[in-house]
Amino acid sequence: MSWINLGEVHYVLRREHGEEAAAEAVRDLRRVIDARLPDVRLVVAAARIKADHPLACADAFAAALAVAADAPLWTGDPELLVDGAPWRWRDLRTGA
Repeated sequence: MSWINLGEVHYVLRREHGEEAAAEAVRDLRRVIDARLPDVRLVVAAARIKADHPLACADAFAAALAVAADAPLWTGDPELLVDGAPWRWRDLRTGA
């Protein structure tokens, strides 16, 4: 998971549940995921994906990291559930 997306988890939880819940969630996630800082290659890959698909910037980072890691992107975000996209995805809303 990109730190860009981990930052999104933090801000969404902070808005809805406060700083303590957000910080706890980030701590818990870091125990079970590999949080990666974006490097030049990932930034350029995300920019290319964003240029080709109508995505939010953070979504483009998630997609670019999935491609780079040759891993499915687990998401429930309809913007990322794109048939024929260069990234593979798993729809968390349906388990598909």
